[in-house]
Amino acid sequence: MPGKSEAEHQPRVCDAALARAFSFLGKRWNGVILATLLGGPAGFAELKRAVGKISDSVLSDRLTELAGAGLVTRTVDAGPPIAVEYELTASGQALLPALSELTTWAAENLPPESCPN
Repeated sequence: MPGKSEAEHQPRVCDAALARAFSFLGKRWNGVILATLLGGPAGFAELKRAVGKISDSVLSDRLTELAGAGLVTRTVDAGPPIAVEYELTASGQALLPALSELTTWAAENLPPESCPN
């Protein structure tokens, strides 16, 4: 179009960091697990009950993935009995403001649904 500046003709490019964040947090269950751990440390069985319809293997995979990303720590108490506890790292806790804002936005702008439990 005549009169448009050169900058206006540049193709739009997504923000790579934001794309990575949504790719990771948008993966089924990751955001829900992180939000559940915002309430404090939890064991595997407690997380499974809180998250709901998630298989043991998927929960285990997601927790391993979250730990690998540095968002969750896994602590094993040799017991007896052996106990495993998951907790947010400082990086995981830094998500609190963003998750809180997303929760508020969803409550105000999306139709109500039950949790995926």
